[in-house]
Amino acid sequence: MTTTTEPITTSPLSRRPDDAVVGESLHHEAAALHVTGQALYTDDLVGRTGDVLHAHPVQVRAAHALVTRLDVSPAYDVPGVVRVLTAADVPGVNDAGVKHDEPLFPTEVMYHGHAVCWVLGETLEAARRGAAAVVVEHSELPSLVTVEEAIEAGSFQGAQPTLARGDSAAGLARATHVFEGVTTCAGQEHFYLETHSSLAYVDENGQIFVQSSTQHPTETQEIVAHVLGLSSHHVTVQCLRMGGGFGGKEMQPHGLAAVAALGATLTGRPVRLRLSRAQDMTMTGKRHGFHATWRVGFDDDGLLTGLEATLTSDGGWSLDLSEPVLSRALCHVENAYWIPDITVHGRIAKTNKTSQTAFRGFGGPQGMLVIEDIIGRCAPVLGIAPAELRRRNFYVEGQATPYGQVVRHPHRLADAWDQVTETASLDARRAQVDEWNAAHPHRKRGLAITPVKFGISFNFTAFNQAGALVHVYKDGSVLINHGGTEMGQGLHTKMLQVAATALGVPMSKVRLAPTRTDKVPNTSATAASSASDLNGGAVKNACDQIIERLAPVRAALLADGKPDASWEEVVSAAYFARVQLWAAGYFATPGLSWDPAAVRGTPFKYFAYGVAAAEVEVDGFTGAYATRRVDIVHDVGDSLSPLIDIGQIEGGFVQGVGWLTLEDLRWDESDGPGRGRLTTDSASTYKLPSFSEMPTELNVALLERAHEDGVVYGSKAVGEPPLMLAFSVREALRDACGAFGPRGRPVELAAPATPEAVYWALSAARDALRAAPRDGAGATP
Repeated sequence: MTTTTEPITTSPLSRRPDDAVVGESLHHEAAALHVTGQALYTDDLVGRTGDVLHAHPVQVRAAHALVTRLDVSPAYDVPGVVRVLTAADVPGVNDAGVKHDEPLFPTEVMYHGHAVCWVLGETLEAARRGAAAVVVEHSELPSLVTVEEAIEAGSFQGAQPTLARGDSAAGLARATHVFEGVTTCAGQEHFYLETHSSLAYVDENGQIFVQSSTQHPTETQEIVAHVLGLSSHHVTVQCLRMGGGFGGKEMQPHGLAAVAALGATLTGRPVRLRLSRAQDMTMTGKRHGFHATWRVGFDDDGLLTGLEATLTSDGGWSLDLSEPVLSRALCHVENAYWIPDITVHGRIAKTNKTSQTAFRGFGGPQGMLVIEDIIGRCAPVLGIAPAELRRRNFYVEGQATPYGQVVRHPHRLADAWDQVTETASLDARRAQVDEWNAAHPHRKRGLAITPVKFGISFNFTAFNQAGALVHVYKDGSVLINHGGTEMGQGLHTKMLQVAATALGVPMSKVRLAPTRTDKVPNTSATAASSASDLNGGAVKNACDQIIERLAPVRAALLADGKPDASWEEVVSAAYFARVQLWAAGYFATPGLSWDPAAVRGTPFKYFAYGVAAAEVEVDGFTGAYATRRVDIVHDVGDSLSPLIDIGQIEGGFVQGVGWLTLEDLRWDESDGPGRGRLTTDSASTYKLPSFSEMPTELNVALLERAHEDGVVYGSKAVGEPPLMLAFSVREALRDACGAFGPRGRPVELAAPATPEAVYWALSAARDALRAAPRDGAGATP
């Protein structure tokens, strides 16, 4: 393995003390609560709250329609129904979207299952029966269900940015090999274990308190206030913890929380709103599916010369986060590869489906898929091994992305690539795979290695800030509040380690309070893989303030002959000396700039790198496959919590495998009465990764000597980048399918590469082999 050494610089933010608690492999702070069932989630609080009403939606089963009559009076004849919420009840603005394009109680149905009003009942069953009694009449309107239909109809929404560098036409003109094609990918259901849930009540002072399973409490607070016609200080939102989020709870909880808060305001009773699994899947957004057309050029050495592409995302019925998702897709369309001349157009299709939203990777995976699909399809025609073609085109020192940001530490990607190549014995295994394939006509193995270069920070610069509140009590115990939310990813664990390290105390001295908007205001979403960077910086800033105030106290104790004064003694002395023992911390990522219209700037603090190699085996009769082995080396900087990070790498990778190979969202595209209906609306119809899809052998290593200066204790983000390591599995499947056919033939493989898709790809390869002239080297199987 070739390892590039570099001088490690450390700023005060990234400098790590010798006795640091960060860097220790600790279990998740709530692991015991999770596995024993004692961990409380939003809906668990209902049983601890008296006099609760339950909310149920009235959904219209049409892809696009105009409500011509809404009669709620029959609902009141159902025993247990207390109130039906409609647009007439909204004291503020009847809209739950930050773009003001999402009516909370709509008169125009925009997707199959759109809720037009909500029923509150003494029990959930009463509310359900009341919802069934509401009379809704509607007239059907033309609908667009697929992104292809939207493109043909010219149905687009939001900005249409263009990423450009150099002269893409000239880049293609000087190429000796030019290819063109279409790449599409499906969306993905978040399928968090905990569905969307809110519990709202009004206290004796008229304060609205909302418990919500939300990744963005501040924005939930703002939307609730917006709907109720109140200022933000009248609304407090708390997120105890989430049973998974993956981006699906960044924007989508707001309207649901507003419904609960509106119900509580009107009835004076707590209101609980929890979506069933089917409701969650049919009413809330998913990962954006993408459609991409492209032309690409390579020279005789296999180097990329130019790329022209148009990326169209399926935004659904409203904008939600579609614009920043598209922006990030454009920023990652080249992944780890230098493309000197490039033009990529972006646009958002408006379709009659749920409003698609954030999902782990946030457009990055969809953008990267384009270039990885291009290389996978073009390599056989170029006569260059895909691994070699990828390696030849890596960024090198001094090169910049198409949007103008210099790629720092590109050698770390090369180091990770070389480490995987060596530790996974890829050269020897390539020969073994080829030998095995030659001996097995009806089963083939595939082997592939793929890179990841993922930018860390919010594309929207203002979101790159965070706050924290650290209290030190007279007995020396410590309580932390910060703006990030916990969805199982281990953020709270890392923040406890950061605080313990900064204060120089054991973890047992530190406790963390639930995230709530009346403790840390104006927070950003826990998203963009930036929560540890931002909130960790804020927590450390607060702790540093306290340590600075304690320094004179410790010096005074030293002068009094107490050189070994304990933490508790120092804190006690500080209190009696009237020294402030709490601090509000703040952190804003420096050096960022971004012009979304021009698609230019430095939107990212740094890039996280990773490399994965995968080996698969495919059955030629059915297309069924198994992942035999995966080797990963991933860059997390100087890890804050290695056990947490390895778990995130494993989980992100498996979720990416689900998106690329298993999870197949299907809507009814017919012209019948079910048009626009999500047909994969349950665990029985939507295939998720399970133990049977796990690699037989999974090896994960953290890249060494990867300290990142200017980030809390030298760490790097880990939430999203590992998901894209799953490209290795899809490319291995492509390799295996190609082994059924003649050499030099491109393999087109759908995304997701389900067993059916794999079967059609390998069947096409076999047909090509049968049609190919025999050269005497072997017989057609």
